[in-house]
Amino acid sequence: MHFLRPGPVLTDPLEPYAEVDRVRPDGRCWVMAHMVGGLDGSAAIGGRVAELSTAPDAQLFRLMRALADVVLVGAETVRREGYGPVQLPPERVAARLAAGRPATPPLAVVTRSLDLDWSSRAFTAAPAGSRTLVITCQQADPGRLTQARAAADVLLAGQGRVDPGLALAMLADRGCRVVLCEGGPTWLGELVAAGLLDELCLTVSPMMGGDPLPVSISPPGGPLVPFALRHVLGDGDTLFLRYERGTA
Repeated sequence: MHFLRPGPVLTDPLEPYAEVDRVRPDGRCWVMAHMVGGLDGSAAIGGRVAELSTAPDAQLFRLMRALADVVLVGAETVRREGYGPVQLPPERVAARLAAGRPATPPLAVVTRSLDLDWSSRAFTAAPAGSRTLVITCQQADPGRLTQARAAADVLLAGQGRVDPGLALAMLADRGCRVVLCEGGPTWLGELVAAGLLDELCLTVSPMMGGDPLPVSISPPGGPLVPFALRHVLGDGDTLFLRYERGTA
C-alpha cells in the first residue's frame, strides 16, 4: 500500500484517455464505459445522473465522446436523462474531421420494448451523417418497429432480447471500432457478464445519499470479472479511475 502523490497538472483532461491504444487487430469493437458513482456506490440522485456529476466530471463526460465511433446507451437512460444527439466542442469536431472521421459519433439506443419518444431531439435533431441508431430484437412490436425505422437506423440483434455480442458485431460491421457505453446499469451489467467490456472509466463523485442504484447490475448468474487499474486522476474532490479488463 502506498500514498498517491499529486502529479503534473493536465491542460487537457482528455489527454491520458486519448493516448490509450484501442485498436484491435481482429476488427472487433473496443468497448469502453464511462460512469459516475457516489461514495456509497449510488449511480443516480432522484433517478438522474446530472445531480451526482461534478463540474470536472461533466466536462470529461462531454470530451470523452470525441474518442468514440458510436455512443451506446440503454433506453431507460435516454428517457430519464433527456438525451439528444451527441455534441462536441468545436475544436474536437475539427480534430475528428482532420483525421477523416465524422464530426460527431452517432447515438445508439438499446431497447427491446421500443418505448421511446420518436419526436424527441435524440432522433429529430441528429445530423444526417450521424443518424441515431436503434438496437432492438426480432420479436419487437411490429408497429413500434415501423415507427423506429422512420426515425432511426434499426439493427435487429437477437430474437427475444438484444444480444450484446451480436449488437457489437453489427456495430463493428458498420465501422465502429471504439464503442462508448454511457449506461444504464442493466445494460452495462450485460456487457460485463458477456465479457465484452474492455475498459471502465469511473468517476467517484464526493457525495452520498443517492438512489439505491449501483453503477452496474449483473444479470443472474453473471460471473465475477477482474479489472486492472490503469490510472488515477483527481480534480478537487472528484476522482477519475480508469480500469481495463484483465488480471486485477
